[in-house]
Amino acid sequence: MEPEEFDSDVLRQFVLAFKKGKLKPIVKSQPVPKNNKGPVKVVVGKTFDTIVMDPKNDVLIEFYAPWCGHCKKLEPVYTELGKKYKNEKNLIIAKMDATANDVTNDRYKVEGFPTIYFAPRDKKNNPIKFEGGDRDLEHLSKFIEEHVIKLSRTKEEL
Repeated sequence: MEPEEFDSDVLRQFVLAFKKGKLKPIVKSQPVPKNNKGPVKVVVGKTFDTIVMDPKNDVLIEFYAPWCGHCKKLEPVYTELGKKYKNEKNLIIAKMDATANDVTNDRYKVEGFPTIYFAPRDKKNNPIKFEGGDRDLEHLSKFIEEHVIKLSRTKEEL
């Protein structure tokens, strides 16, 4: 609620609108990227639901802070991970600056940086947190392949 003038009538109207479900939440968000074609998709507050919560795709999402040393160290590895899986039709490798954007789902708790979750396409409200492994290409790839619904097979596998 951000009224210009505040009195009992303004408050009453606000509460009635809330009860009727007519209010839209204020979501902290960077601008939606104009070009989001890179190997790692950029997610902002306004696009969290359309990208991460999309039931058609498995999504690996990294929540980071621009000033975080561990995040800066992870950046080239994460980009390489995005390149490795860029041709997978239903798998998105994504990242979100959690200091400048609201995470609009309570199941994705960010308590430190970086925080990485895998959001399976059939269980968006039960994301799987990446924990305990090295944040390198090998361990992140293994984590994805453990949880992804289906990867397309490469020519070498056929």
